[in-house]
Amino acid sequence: MKNILRKTAAIALICAIILPTAIHAKEEKKLPIYSVETDQKTVSVTFDAAWGADDTDILIEILAEHNCIATFFVCGYWAEKYAEQLQKLHNAGHDIANHGDTHAHVASLNFDQNVKEIADAHERVSKILGIEMDLYRPPYGEYNNVVLDAAEHLNYYTIQWDVDSLDWKRQGVDAIVKKVLEHKNLQNGSILLFHNDLPDTPEALGIILKNLTEQGYSFTPISQLILREDFTLDHTGRQKPKQ
Repeated sequence: MKNILRKTAAIALICAIILPTAIHAKEEKKLPIYSVETDQKTVSVTFDAAWGADDTDILIEILAEHNCIATFFVCGYWAEKYAEQLQKLHNAGHDIANHGDTHAHVASLNFDQNVKEIADAHERVSKILGIEMDLYRPPYGEYNNVVLDAAEHLNYYTIQWDVDSLDWKRQGVDAIVKKVLEHKNLQNGSILLFHNDLPDTPEALGIILKNLTEQGYSFTPISQLILREDFTLDHTGRQKPKQ
């Protein structure tokens, strides 16, 4: 009897160790879209807008000079505070996308809280511009399955980037230009990340766009770059058509 009890206890202990691990292993880690496989020599230029808006006019001018339609991921509170600048970006033909309502650390929020962050920003932008967004970038680039599930629940595509300008480090124009143009990930279908309110970004942006154009690149907004159905994501988050 004692042997049976010992064996039972041993089995219970093994199950307690193995089963949670097995269940966890079955949970697939989801990925957002980091880049898009395409035969066209094109990239997407994107901006996160969460703080100021002083550079709106100059960014619009630089982007127009280089025939670049960009994608601006805007926070809900930013959109409301800078409604005039938001309207200017929209009128200039740029994509307007969702960056959450309050720039929260969404990976620490539950499903309902994530849904609210996206939905509240959606509502604010919709009231100002009369558009329905479906592109979402989590603040700080933070995400987990809960974040992605919340976005998908609201019929949003979650977008990251594979080329970070690191303009937020404020290391100067040359550093930003070098980081983008010499980035190991720069390729067809890359998604470039900038911010709309940093001092060196406009000057660096002009140099980068000029250089990329000379290399034969064109610029495609996220709304036109991504695949919306029949696609897969590889381990890097590169979106590809299903074979």
